[in-house]
Amino acid sequence: MKLGALGVIGALALGGCISVDARGTTGALACKPGETRQDVVQMVFGRNIGQTVGVSEDDFTRFLDEAVTPRFPDGLTVQESQGRWLHNGVDYHEPGKVLTLILARPGDRAKVREVAAAYEARFRQDAVLIIARPACVEFHMPAKPWSS
Repeated sequence: MKLGALGVIGALALGGCISVDARGTTGALACKPGETRQDVVQMVFGRNIGQTVGVSEDDFTRFLDEAVTPRFPDGLTVQESQGRWLHNGVDYHEPGKVLTLILARPGDRAKVREVAAAYEARFRQDAVLIIARPACVEFHMPAKPWSS
Protein backbone atom coordinates (compact mmCIF):
# COMPACT_ATOMS: atom_id res chain seq x y z
CA MET A 1 0.00 0.00 0.00
CA LYS A 2 1.35 3.38 -0.92
CA LEU A 3 1.69 6.22 1.58
CA GLY A 4 -0.59 8.56 -0.40
CA ALA A 5 -3.58 6.39 0.41
CA LEU A 6 -2.99 6.62 4.14
CA GLY A 7 -3.84 10.30 4.45
CA VAL A 8 -7.25 9.93 2.85
CA ILE A 9 -8.19 6.62 4.40
CA GLY A 10 -6.60 7.33 7.77
CA ALA A 11 -8.73 10.44 8.21
CA LEU A 12 -11.79 8.19 8.22
CA ALA A 13 -10.64 6.11 11.20
CA LEU A 14 -12.04 6.62 14.68
CA GLY A 15 -9.79 6.06 17.67
CA GLY A 16 -9.84 6.20 21.44
CA CYS A 17 -13.01 5.69 23.46
CA ILE A 18 -15.29 8.04 21.57
CA SER A 19 -18.21 7.16 19.34
CA VAL A 20 -19.74 9.46 16.74
CA ASP A 21 -23.35 9.05 15.70
CA ALA A 22 -24.91 10.06 12.36
CA ARG A 23 -25.50 13.62 13.64
CA GLY A 24 -21.82 14.02 14.60
CA THR A 25 -22.54 13.83 18.33
CA THR A 26 -19.70 12.38 20.37
CA GLY A 27 -19.84 10.48 23.63
CA ALA A 28 -18.54 7.48 25.52
CA LEU A 29 -19.24 4.14 23.86
CA ALA A 30 -22.16 2.47 25.63
CA CYS A 31 -22.67 -1.23 25.03
CA LYS A 32 -25.96 -3.08 25.43
CA PRO A 33 -26.45 -6.02 27.80
CA GLY A 34 -24.66 -9.07 26.41
CA GLU A 35 -22.07 -6.95 24.58
CA THR A 36 -18.55 -6.17 25.73
CA ARG A 37 -16.49 -3.14 24.83
CA GLN A 38 -13.36 -4.22 23.00
CA ASP A 39 -10.98 -2.63 20.55
CA VAL A 40 -11.34 -3.81 16.96
CA VAL A 41 -8.51 -3.37 14.48
CA GLN A 42 -8.63 -3.54 10.71
CA MET A 43 -5.34 -3.87 8.87
CA VAL A 44 -5.26 -3.16 5.13
CA PHE A 45 -2.51 -4.95 3.21
CA GLY A 46 -1.73 -4.00 -0.37
CA ARG A 47 -0.72 -6.91 -2.62
CA ASN A 48 1.26 -5.07 -5.29
CA ILE A 49 5.02 -5.03 -5.34
CA GLY A 50 5.77 -2.16 -7.66
CA GLN A 51 2.97 -1.93 -10.21
CA THR A 52 2.03 -5.62 -10.35
CA VAL A 53 0.51 -8.12 -7.94
CA GLY A 54 3.46 -9.63 -6.12
CA VAL A 55 1.76 -11.13 -3.06
CA SER A 56 -0.07 -14.27 -4.19
CA GLU A 57 -2.91 -15.97 -2.34
CA ASP A 58 -0.42 -18.63 -1.19
CA ASP A 59 2.03 -15.95 -0.03
CA PHE A 60 -0.69 -14.22 2.00
CA THR A 61 -1.95 -17.47 3.51
CA ARG A 62 1.60 -18.38 4.52
CA PHE A 63 1.99 -14.90 6.06
CA LEU A 64 -1.21 -15.42 8.08
CA ASP A 65 0.02 -18.84 9.24
CA GLU A 66 3.50 -17.64 10.20
CA ALA A 67 3.08 -14.03 11.36
CA VAL A 68 -0.55 -13.43 12.33
CA THR A 69 -2.14 -16.59 13.74
CA PRO A 70 0.65 -17.22 16.30
CA ARG A 71 0.06 -13.69 17.67
CA PHE A 72 -3.75 -13.88 17.47
CA PRO A 73 -4.69 -17.56 17.96
CA ASP A 74 -8.29 -16.82 19.00
CA GLY A 75 -9.30 -16.01 15.44
CA LEU A 76 -9.44 -13.42 12.70
CA THR A 77 -11.35 -12.47 9.58
CA VAL A 78 -9.86 -11.74 6.15
CA GLN A 79 -11.70 -9.99 3.32
CA GLU A 80 -10.71 -9.00 -0.21
CA SER A 81 -10.28 -5.30 -0.95
CA GLN A 82 -9.61 -2.98 -3.88
CA GLY A 83 -7.61 0.14 -3.06
CA ARG A 84 -7.58 3.31 -5.16
CA TRP A 85 -5.76 6.57 -4.75
CA LEU A 86 -4.48 9.49 -6.76
CA HIS A 87 -0.78 10.37 -6.52
CA ASN A 88 0.96 12.97 -8.70
CA GLY A 89 -1.93 12.85 -11.16
CA VAL A 90 -1.80 9.08 -11.54
CA ASP A 91 -4.83 6.96 -10.56
CA TYR A 92 -3.51 3.84 -8.81
CA HIS A 93 -5.45 0.62 -8.22
CA GLU A 94 -4.30 -2.21 -5.99
CA PRO A 95 -5.87 -5.45 -4.80
CA GLY A 96 -5.52 -6.06 -1.11
CA LYS A 97 -6.65 -7.88 1.98
CA VAL A 98 -8.40 -6.49 5.05
CA LEU A 99 -7.65 -8.33 8.29
CA THR A 100 -10.05 -7.77 11.20
CA LEU A 101 -8.96 -8.57 14.74
CA ILE A 102 -10.64 -8.19 18.13
CA LEU A 103 -8.01 -7.17 20.63
CA ALA A 104 -8.59 -9.13 23.82
CA ARG A 105 -5.28 -9.08 25.69
CA PRO A 106 -2.81 -6.53 27.00
CA GLY A 107 -0.04 -6.20 24.47
CA ASP A 108 -2.25 -6.87 21.44
CA ARG A 109 -1.70 -3.34 20.06
CA ALA A 110 2.05 -3.98 20.00
CA LYS A 111 1.43 -7.28 18.20
CA VAL A 112 -0.57 -5.42 15.52
CA ARG A 113 2.45 -3.18 14.88
CA GLU A 114 4.69 -6.28 14.74
CA VAL A 115 2.41 -7.82 12.09
CA ALA A 116 2.50 -4.61 10.03
CA ALA A 117 6.30 -4.42 10.22
CA ALA A 118 6.63 -8.09 9.25
CA TYR A 119 4.40 -7.59 6.17
CA GLU A 120 6.25 -4.44 5.10
CA ALA A 121 9.61 -6.22 5.37
CA ARG A 122 8.57 -9.52 3.79
CA PHE A 123 6.77 -8.01 0.80
CA ARG A 124 8.66 -4.71 0.35
CA GLN A 125 5.61 -2.58 1.14
CA ASP A 126 5.61 1.16 1.81
CA ALA A 127 2.96 0.88 4.51
CA VAL A 128 0.13 -1.09 6.10
CA LEU A 129 -3.00 0.85 7.04
CA ILE A 130 -4.15 0.22 10.62
CA ILE A 131 -7.60 1.39 11.76
CA ALA A 132 -8.35 0.91 15.47
CA ARG A 133 -11.63 1.75 17.15
CA PRO A 134 -13.73 0.73 20.12
CA ALA A 135 -16.70 -1.49 19.43
CA CYS A 136 -19.47 -3.32 21.23
CA VAL A 137 -18.83 -7.01 20.57
CA GLU A 138 -21.19 -9.94 20.97
CA PHE A 139 -20.84 -13.47 19.69
CA HIS A 140 -24.45 -14.39 19.00
CA MET A 141 -24.72 -18.09 19.73
CA PRO A 142 -28.36 -19.12 20.22
CA ALA A 143 -29.15 -22.63 21.42
CA LYS A 144 -29.26 -25.07 18.52
CA PRO A 145 -31.97 -27.72 18.69
CA TRP A 146 -29.62 -30.26 17.10
CA SER A 147 -26.84 -29.69 19.64
CA SER A 148 -28.58 -31.08 22.72
